[in-house]
Amino acid sequence: MNSSALFGTYARSELAFVKGEGCWLETADGRRFLDFAAGIAVNSLGHAHPHLVTVLQEQAAKLWHVSNLYTVPGQERLGRRLIEATFADRVFFTNSGAEAMEACIKTARRYQYANGSPERYGIITFEGAFHGRTLATIAAGGQAKYLEGFGPKAPGFTQVPFGDLDALKAAIDETTAAILIEPIQGEGGIRPVPHDFLRALRTLCDTHGLLLIFDEVQTGVGRTGKFFAHEWSGITPDLMGIAKGIGGGFPMGACLATEEASACMVPGTHGTTFGGNPLAMAVGNAVLDVVLADGFIDGVARKGLSLKQKIASVIDTHPHVFETVRGEGLMLGLKCRVPVSEVVLAGRAQGLLSVPAGDNVVRFLPPLTISEEDMDEAVSRLDAAAAAVEGAIAKETSA
Repeated sequence: MNSSALFGTYARSELAFVKGEGCWLETADGRRFLDFAAGIAVNSLGHAHPHLVTVLQEQAAKLWHVSNLYTVPGQERLGRRLIEATFADRVFFTNSGAEAMEACIKTARRYQYANGSPERYGIITFEGAFHGRTLATIAAGGQAKYLEGFGPKAPGFTQVPFGDLDALKAAIDETTAAILIEPIQGEGGIRPVPHDFLRALRTLCDTHGLLLIFDEVQTGVGRTGKFFAHEWSGITPDLMGIAKGIGGGFPMGACLATEEASACMVPGTHGTTFGGNPLAMAVGNAVLDVVLADGFIDGVARKGLSLKQKIASVIDTHPHVFETVRGEGLMLGLKCRVPVSEVVLAGRAQGLLSVPAGDNVVRFLPPLTISEEDMDEAVSRLDAAAAAVEGAIAKETSA
């Protein structure tokens, strides 16, 4: 019997970290690991960032929670800054990415209802997508492994093949309310959506009176070398869910919307107890202090290109282990020829942390503050991990 007091929902490593600084994590016995997972793209500014620590400590000594029955000044400030930096006119703050996506889904359906089309509640999504773990968001993602055992799939979600515009057009009918997509599939294996395809989605939505929803929970807040990944395609959504990087490690998310899309969300239509609390708002504003500073996001783009080139050299050295690298900025995926779990474990043995994903891809999601020196160290450890995998393969072959 498992002696843990916790649900058995994670196959947790025995690694237990007690402190971190920048791109490094440390265990109680002093082992140091280079963190290329960043809490799955969450620790956007690394561990124990001085500005975030100071701001959180100062806010913690003042006020933690009051509820959304009252005005929260930090919400007004963070909301205004997000509006000024994006397509959005309105913001709803949440505690997580799944909650942000729920708000997007509810807003899209309510929009159609408020505009005289209550029959339009369907959301079209794409195979390989991941939008969260709630009953609605696992239905939106449509992946069988997340739906199994939880009863009937929540209605109103239709999946079409990734990148198939004809299938998408065929799926649109009189019940369709919106199209939902990640500009780069994260859980699906760092699969970028072509810019032309995203532009075609915008045109389809405009033509059919649909809302375009972007899930930028993993791709946002500078991760790809733009503030949000959809900026690479030159178009904007009507609704967007964000989380992860905006809190820099503190749990928070948000639904961003145009005035037209959000006008239907009047008092009583949606709510949250903890969303937008003073602690989260203080940290979110602190993250933006750094990320929106002159040159920061451009620096992420430069570092992403450099890292991609460094990883490509490892692929050249170990072609039997790796196939190709893809992604944008500091959201990179390394397609493996061997099981991705072997690469993740071999990297961990070399003190390099990464994240597995679909399509047999290992994700590299380092803090956006990473230095060239730490990237070089990561690539050196990746090279050693690949050599270890090759050695294990050779040993099995000769046995």
